[in-house]
Amino acid sequence: MRIKAVVAYDGSSFEGFQEQKRTANTVAFAIKKALKSVGIYSDITGSGRTDSHVHATAQVIHFDLPKYWESKTDSLKEALNGKVDAIYFRHIVEVPDSFHARYSAKERVYRYIICQNPSVFERKYVSDITIKDYTKLKEALGIFKGEHNFGYFCKSGSDVKSTIREIYKAFYIKRGKYSVIYFSANGFLRSQVRLMVSASIAYANGDISLKQLVNQIKATDRYITKPAPPYGLYLCGVRYPKI
Repeated sequence: MRIKAVVAYDGSSFEGFQEQKRTANTVAFAIKKALKSVGIYSDITGSGRTDSHVHATAQVIHFDLPKYWESKTDSLKEALNGKVDAIYFRHIVEVPDSFHARYSAKERVYRYIICQNPSVFERKYVSDITIKDYTKLKEALGIFKGEHNFGYFCKSGSDVKSTIREIYKAFYIKRGKYSVIYFSANGFLRSQVRLMVSASIAYANGDISLKQLVNQIKATDRYITKPAPPYGLYLCGVRYPKI
């Protein structure tokens, strides 16, 4: 039986979502270890990778259950949440065997939280970045919407068949002392969101021109190569067709 699980995690505790040869300190390894402890030896597949120190409030994974756990998803959720530090299983539901956490996804949503002079308790969960002109920030974000070749907005060495992605929404909101930038798309490349945030703020702060920003989006010239810090980034939604 195939299971879809929605999980939240504190990315500051891990070196990314995906399992790695050089370290066992990943979200995927921790989840697999928890599953094994309750007799589930399935591989897990996530809706997408998140980098080291990047958080999630709604990462989606799928895995397959042995017969013992069928029809016991409530008990399974409780059992898993008692075994995993810094990871919380929000929902566990049965889905058709054809469901795939990554390939069935139609939209992914990220938010990036900025707070100047964060308290000591906030520093792992927000980014301390100055934004000088919010009107220009809004203008920059609007330029990202649509289908573009984001080859200049991903980490070098990214192994993907295509760097073309479609941004559905890109905007920011103010919530008290917090500025929150949202991006939704059919998919994202490695570090794409952090590079888009960095480039948008560079334009808002007068570090690059509008023409330079547009040229980087067109993949004709590269100006911004350093991503925004990971601490403020959250995978906050993955949407699928109705099952």
